[in-house]
Order: sequence, then structure tokens, then C-alpha cells
Amino acid sequence: MTTTHGESLDVPRVLLEQIDWHVTEHLRPRLEGLADEEYLFDPTADGRTVWTVHPRSQPSEAAVQGGSGEFVIDFEFPEPSPAPFTTIAWRLGHVIVGVLAARSASHHGGPPADYMSWEYSGTAAGALAQFDAEYARWITGVRSWDLEALSQPTGEAEGPFAAEPRATLVAHINRELIHHLSEIALLRDLYAHRG
Repeated sequence: MTTTHGESLDVPRVLLEQIDWHVTEHLRPRLEGLADEEYLFDPTADGRTVWTVHPRSQPSEAAVQGGSGEFVIDFEFPEPSPAPFTTIAWRLGHVIVGVLAARSASHHGGPPADYMSWEYSGTAAGALAQFDAEYARWITGVRSWDLEALSQPTGEAEGPFAAEPRATLVAHINRELIHHLSEIALLRDLYAHRG
């Protein structure tokens, strides 16, 4: 692939640098010092349904609580409209499992992962350790894909997007990470400036 200037376009490098720079230089540093109280912070304070990660024994209004351990994550499918507010804990759980771990399992030989079988962390430090491990697994797998590999279809694991090239999947995961980690950064700002 060449640019309009006749230079070779290194698509794998462009995709990798886009996300790795954002995660390592901006987004992951914004998560340093995340406290358990922030992890579970609910800024709505109006009694509406909030989705979060919580002890299995704690009641929830969500139709489904996924997870195999002591802590579970709230969700429903299809999602109600409007969807409930989600805490940092919920957003990290979504990124760790649905965005990274499940995709690494499908595309890079990672261990099986889904919302129902995951052991969610009840602490911020535990969730950040899970995020770091799953991000490392995903980005290592993406680094192994050259242009030819990125041109291959994503396959059955991506359902209706099975025919799309892997490059499209990588761009989608990049957007998901930037989107959700930026939301988490904003929630940290709200927590820091709460009344």
C-alpha cells in the first residue's frame, strides 16, 4: 500500500502506534491512583438504576449479573433505553472482558473469556492489574499481524462482521479503548470535583 506521495504506508505500524501511544502516554497514566471509592463512584445520586461491579450477594435491579467469582457485573441484552449509568468498575469490566480478553481468546490464543465466566475484581487495583494483563495480551497479538494478516477476514468469532478484515477489528478495538478509557478519565474528574 502506498500513500499519495508514493511512499509505502505501514498500516500495522499506524494502527499499533495509534492505540499504544494513547494508552501508554495518556489513558493508562490517568488511571494511576484509582481508589476503590472512585472505582464504584455513582455521580447520579438520584436513586436510578446504576450498573456496576458488586458482591454477588448484593441485590441488583439489572436482569443479569455475570461473573464466576465473588463479584459480578450488571447488564441486560438488549440494553434498555436509556441504558443505566455505569460506574468506572463497570466500564473497566467491559473493557477488560468484552473489548480485550474475549477478542484475545478469539484471535490470539488467549484463555476463554466472556462476561458470565470472568472473575471480576472488587477492587480498583485488581481491575487495573486485569486491564494491564489483557491489554498486554491484545497488543502483543496485534503486533504479530503484518499487513497480510491484517487483510485476512476476522472470522466467525466476530459474528456478522466475520468477512471484515482484521485491520477493521483492530481499528474498532482502538476506538473502544479510547472511548471507554476517556469516559473513565472524565469520571475521575467528576469524582475529584464532586461537591
